[in-house]
Amino acid sequence: MAVTPLDIIAHLERQARRPLTVRELVSGLGLKGAERRAGKALLEELARDGTLVRLKGDRYSLPRQVNLVTGRVSAHRDGYGFVVPPAGQGRDVFIPARFMRGVMDGDRVAARIERHGRGGSPEGRVVQVLDRAHATLVGRFEAGRRVGFVVPIDPKLGTDLLIPPGAEGGARPGQIVVTRIDIYPEKNRNPEGTIVEVLGDPGDPEVEVLTIVHQHGLPYRFPAEVLAAAEQIPEMVAAADLDGREDLRRLPIVTIDGETARDFDDAVSVQAEAGGRLRLWVAIADVGHYVAEGSPLDAEALERGTSVYFPDRCIPMLPERLSNGICSLNPGVDRLVLTAELLFDQQGARLESRFYPAVICSKARLTYGEVRDLLLENAAASASSHRDLLPQLQRLAKLAKRLTAMRRRRGSLDFDLPEAEIILNLQGEAEDIVRAERNQAHRLIEECMLAANEAVAEFLTRRQAPLLYRIHEPPDAEKLQAFQQFVAHFNYGVQLDGSAGDARRLQQLLAEVEGTPEERMINQVLLRSMQQARYDPENVGHFGLAAEYYCHFTSPIRRYPDLLVHRVLRRVLQPGGLNDAERHRLQRSLPALGELTSQRERRAMNAEREIVALKKTQFMADKVGEEFGGFISGVQPFGFFVELKDYFVEGLVHISSLSDDFYHFEEERQRLLGANRRRIFQVGGEVTVRVAKVSLERREIDFDLAGMDAAPTRERRQRRPGKTG
Repeated sequence: MAVTPLDIIAHLERQARRPLTVRELVSGLGLKGAERRAGKALLEELARDGTLVRLKGDRYSLPRQVNLVTGRVSAHRDGYGFVVPPAGQGRDVFIPARFMRGVMDGDRVAARIERHGRGGSPEGRVVQVLDRAHATLVGRFEAGRRVGFVVPIDPKLGTDLLIPPGAEGGARPGQIVVTRIDIYPEKNRNPEGTIVEVLGDPGDPEVEVLTIVHQHGLPYRFPAEVLAAAEQIPEMVAAADLDGREDLRRLPIVTIDGETARDFDDAVSVQAEAGGRLRLWVAIADVGHYVAEGSPLDAEALERGTSVYFPDRCIPMLPERLSNGICSLNPGVDRLVLTAELLFDQQGARLESRFYPAVICSKARLTYGEVRDLLLENAAASASSHRDLLPQLQRLAKLAKRLTAMRRRRGSLDFDLPEAEIILNLQGEAEDIVRAERNQAHRLIEECMLAANEAVAEFLTRRQAPLLYRIHEPPDAEKLQAFQQFVAHFNYGVQLDGSAGDARRLQQLLAEVEGTPEERMINQVLLRSMQQARYDPENVGHFGLAAEYYCHFTSPIRRYPDLLVHRVLRRVLQPGGLNDAERHRLQRSLPALGELTSQRERRAMNAEREIVALKKTQFMADKVGEEFGGFISGVQPFGFFVELKDYFVEGLVHISSLSDDFYHFEEERQRLLGANRRRIFQVGGEVTVRVAKVSLERREIDFDLAGMDAAPTRERRQRRPGKTG
């Protein structure tokens, strides 16, 4: 039997008393002939991905055996950084700035722990770069006397990149360019490169978007072979495609999405049954029918991992011929789907589940606003052409209410953190920034999708099918303890002990703080205390949803893990189910796919956040000197953040700008207190601020407090009697 990574790791853990050579390893594992060659190749692969480290003399060991930690570098703009190991493999290692020379943000490295700081936090230095994160760099080109240089847009990348004569690519000084890195930085040497693309002049909205696209390494042009493959996909469902599918075309099924959505991968319908039970159909676009595993379309979808959404555009995972065409559940046309048919009782408990391929014909493309109006039966609803769907929507709303109550009973955490909606003009410039609306229609669809995801995950688990779960590990005990102490200063009592009941107790706390000035801050602090959800074939449950089984099934047009789940589900549903060969293949491939798709998701999220931050700073750039009312949304030792009333924009009032007193940060109460005048700045307090400075490069907005001689902020109101102390 061929050697596996687990065989090598186990041998080093149990047998090795020192780093071993290749010969010692393959001999110790008893490998012969072709097995020896495969073993050597596997050693190289494990060294490349950081599972093993290669030391002097071509000797191998596990990183922890030689006091090394492998992980990705997270660099800070001030020069220092952290080595972040894979989830569950230890704490982040702090790297001082003097040891960061020669590495770049995102590089995978091996770091040696040399000491432990306060609280036992490890500190060390990078000893080996295992894998470079950047093949290119985006920045502003400047011409020097002898050589040019590119100043990185991302301040975390630090050092300027030198451009030798003849490598300028036609760029003019000041333009934004994409540069290929030819020589990576070393301890005493700057990186060098060649300009391969000129994006254009800074300030152009199109250049700004392309800058962020390149900066985060987002593929945004489909290769010719991928587009050619997409052109071969039919635009209409053929009769032959219906073989083996249930016909749901008479079902009153609808899609409900945002006003600007163009691809629709989920449709729902609900039917009332005896005893107050409700039957739900969740029909999901059967993307796997059109995107064959291993095809050019599949390879490109995996490379992208997810669609990316900017305020003015979407960078899709699949070409538009699929994402907006044959895979999109457009109204009035036949579409192929994978369906989850679920039956719920009056308490929201699932009684039955069934999964099958089907064909549907959506009866309507509804928007969140339209569904809201119909459910409220207001004036706008009376003019709607979909009034006949009101009974169906009322049943959906009733089911969603039951499902929400059921999730909250078991401890599912519902964070209330608003998001910004950027209103753009025809030139792509922000003309308003508002708080994105979340109404009953959003929650209605979310509950249906959560229910389908849970049902599919449980079904496949019970069939012992390998799949990528969407996992959310419980928070670190130290972080939970710190959060418990934090909320205690606001007179909220919550006892967290690391048990399964923590989720339920945290949900009760979130319900208790709802509507209070500190609600948003407590939501944010709790969210920062959580682990990051990710994809993994090892099921540890989903802490945030208090779900034992959870996967992503409902968005295969825009998320690759959903497509993987569809493929496994299709194989399980076929006669004979998964065979042993397929099961073993999945078990081998899913760990790497889970890590890759989690990375792709984080890449997309970072790019989306950055474009929103850029639009906010651009929007405020011409408002320097203007005054706005706002409320304090967060307090830190260096100042406090203020969210404006007129716009959904946040900025910082730095403590150094508070000239009327000496202010001290009281961590236990999360407030700034004046030493002499006893003026207090705390969450929820109303203030008037003046826009002092806007930095487009750092994506930061600074405020000054207007009217420093205004009356002091009063102490926080006392808690009402009867609440938990």
